[in-house]
Amino acid sequence: MVINVLISSLETGLAYGLMALGVYLTFRVLDFPDLTVDGSFPLGAAITSRLIISGMNPIYATLFSLFLGAASGVITGILNTKLKITGLLAGILTMTALYSINLRVMGRPNLPLLREPTILRMVTDLGIPRFYTALVVFLVIVLVIKIIIDYFLHTELGMAVRATGDNPQMISSLGVNTDLMVILGLALANALTALSGALVAQQQGFTDAGMGIGMIIIGLASVIIGESIIRSRRIGFITLGVIVGSIFYRLVVSVALRMGFTTTDMKLVTAVLVIIALAAPDFKMTRLIKSKFSAIINFFLRSEKEVPADVSLEQNSKDISSGTDK
Repeated sequence: MVINVLISSLETGLAYGLMALGVYLTFRVLDFPDLTVDGSFPLGAAITSRLIISGMNPIYATLFSLFLGAASGVITGILNTKLKITGLLAGILTMTALYSINLRVMGRPNLPLLREPTILRMVTDLGIPRFYTALVVFLVIVLVIKIIIDYFLHTELGMAVRATGDNPQMISSLGVNTDLMVILGLALANALTALSGALVAQQQGFTDAGMGIGMIIIGLASVIIGESIIRSRRIGFITLGVIVGSIFYRLVVSVALRMGFTTTDMKLVTAVLVIIALAAPDFKMTRLIKSKFSAIINFFLRSEKEVPADVSLEQNSKDISSGTDK
């Protein structure tokens, strides 16, 4: 039973982890309150499901969701940068329009995929046990996407996107088109969100028009929890923390459901989790857990290379925690 809960939490957490990475790009990197997520998530699921039912290869159908998700982000970016609509309102307008578009694409409020070929079924046919199929597929996809995002944010273009979120006036004075950087960042974030929706639809076996409601809260919860668990200024550790936060959130939800909470209570559980994650740095218990976690890391590091005996675990913990982004 415990193994089933852990595997299920890992699968779902990884699938939603892509959406959490998209939320991280908008809220943390771009400093843009993008609510398009609630519309682009079901958009990816709706497009992929409709194409699969129409006979398209599941891989191509899933990739197609990337482009339409990026298009939704571009629309939000244009509304904000060209039409001078505030970021929050631009996201709401796009999200509202996408709800009708999703219903038009689906043709009805719900599309079943139980008897349709999906990426997961294709991998199962290769000989991988059905119990681990989703875990293997989602882990590979998320790791590849994470590596690509980490690399992109360290490129010259990625640095420009990060600088646009940090100080748009400064980067604009250097000749960078900040409007283009905002549009690019929103396109990338919503492409990841749509891909997440496509994977979740294939995992759960159906697409629902209302599956995007509250996605932005779940994404923010994953980002905040991840930042509380893995504290670092390095991009690679930050994106890892976001994914870990998504998995941890799903694990807590699974435990809460088994404790007797209903699905209608999950919004309350999410709110409590975010409050704890935001307040955690001020608690002594959090510092204690962090020191123990650092001690475990030091133990494994010492097993690979020799460390002077007079170096204390506390000093090593401080060294690890003080790492900066290169």
